[in-house]
Amino acid sequence: MRAHLARVDAVVVQAVIAGALSFSHLHDLAAAAGQGGWKAWAYPVSVDLLLVAAWRRMRQQQQAGQAAGSPRLWFLVALAASLGANVATAGLLDLDHVPASLRVVVAGWPAVAFFGGTLLAHASPGAEAPAAPAPSSMTDTDVEPHPAPAAVDGPDHDALPLPPSGLEPAVEAITEPVVTPPPVPSVAASLPPALVDRVRALAEEHRSATGHPADPDAVRARLGLPPSMTPSVAAHL
Repeated sequence: MRAHLARVDAVVVQAVIAGALSFSHLHDLAAAAGQGGWKAWAYPVSVDLLLVAAWRRMRQQQQAGQAAGSPRLWFLVALAASLGANVATAGLLDLDHVPASLRVVVAGWPAVAFFGGTLLAHASPGAEAPAAPAPSSMTDTDVEPHPAPAAVDGPDHDALPLPPSGLEPAVEAITEPVVTPPPVPSVAASLPPALVDRVRALAEEHRSATGHPADPDAVRARLGLPPSMTPSVAAHL
């Protein structure tokens, strides 16, 4: 535990020292380029914040499995600004006579930093990929079995066997029992009186013409009734 704390303390101290030196170099360069007062102190804050924001967004998009080209670009821009200030103040540049090109770069930095920070702030961090569904722990014994088809009454039908497990939907359509329609009840008494009179009139007409009783099926056909009405016609002859 103490060794871990010692390593953390060393990293924190090193980061504080490096940040303070970089902050001082950026301030000195901004002041030499004509940015005096509070503006010289705002430049290092702008560069360091853009550097940290770009790094954080780049890590988020990489962890989400997305391309991090835009955050990486702004990270390199902020790193170049910080590194360039550190190198420029190392004695290679006369801070009393800063070239005009460097003054233009320093003066244009706020617009560049604002544009980059806005893009980073409004970029989607990337939604995490949906977790894969956990494999089902149910076994074959946990699955509710498909109910057995009801047996069909009658001497010509036997109980149907159960389909194999797991094939119920496919076998169900094949093994669907065929239900025999119930017999059509007698409708002899359901003929209206007018139709009964017509049946008897046709039967009497046939008997008078041929001397033989009328055939119920022939009478039914003359009346235009369906074949199932033959028993009803015969019941009134």
